[in-house]
Amino acid sequence: MTEALTSTRWETLLVEQREPGVLLVTLNRPERANAMSTRMGGEIIALFGMLEADLDLARAVVLTGAGDRAFCAGADLKQRDGMDDAAFARQHYMFERMMRALLACPVPLIAAINGAAYAGGLEMAMCCDFAYAAEGARFALTEVTRGIMPGGGGTQLLPRTIGSRRAKEVIFTGEPFTAEQALAWGVVNRLCPPGTVVEQALATARRINANAPISIRQAKKSIDFGAGTDLRTGMQVEIEAYYQLIPTEDRREGIAAFNEKRTPVFKGR
Repeated sequence: MTEALTSTRWETLLVEQREPGVLLVTLNRPERANAMSTRMGGEIIALFGMLEADLDLARAVVLTGAGDRAFCAGADLKQRDGMDDAAFARQHYMFERMMRALLACPVPLIAAINGAAYAGGLEMAMCCDFAYAAEGARFALTEVTRGIMPGGGGTQLLPRTIGSRRAKEVIFTGEPFTAEQALAWGVVNRLCPPGTVVEQALATARRINANAPISIRQAKKSIDFGAGTDLRTGMQVEIEAYYQLIPTEDRREGIAAFNEKRTPVFKGR
């Protein structure tokens, strides 16, 4: 089934299995700064739908952009030129579904931001579980400078990350912020020297891949669903997720490997 991911003739994506369990997905429109097209939206929905439907396809995914200039510049405004209102709305609904597909990824999704992440590109990065960025990367939500507003989660994800007052300044001005600011504000977890961000993200994906996959998925669910609740409810979400791990083979393997002083071999069962 993994071959279906890597052998599909994607037009706007490169999909590579770097090792069993680790997938590298590259937004592949470098001639347009990896801008989001209707085709890209549909392909991301298809790809991440496959990952959601078959939990054996990957244990960790890295998302990046082709080249060293841009992660993603947002929606392709040349494609949008001349669109009537109905066509514009249809395309935007595709992009809404694309963002939901990223958010629904059942395994850890790491953004490797290799360059500019503007508008929908920044929203895509924020739909990932966490992000690393190249030192020279730039970030912005520029929608208000084009007569629209963030519509891929920007007004919800950015305030939850950097606080509403700072997010309002970023969104209302449309001004870019730097990689150093992104790190200080918590938009990214790590800054990487030029040319190393993808490999550093893949190294983290490999570390995740070595851990118990059901444990990772349950922990991700607990964090995501608990974040929108009060602490008491969140603790209950955590316990419900935890008890799903008790009858697994991996739980028994983890204890056995510790006592036998060996590396555990987790099978996702």
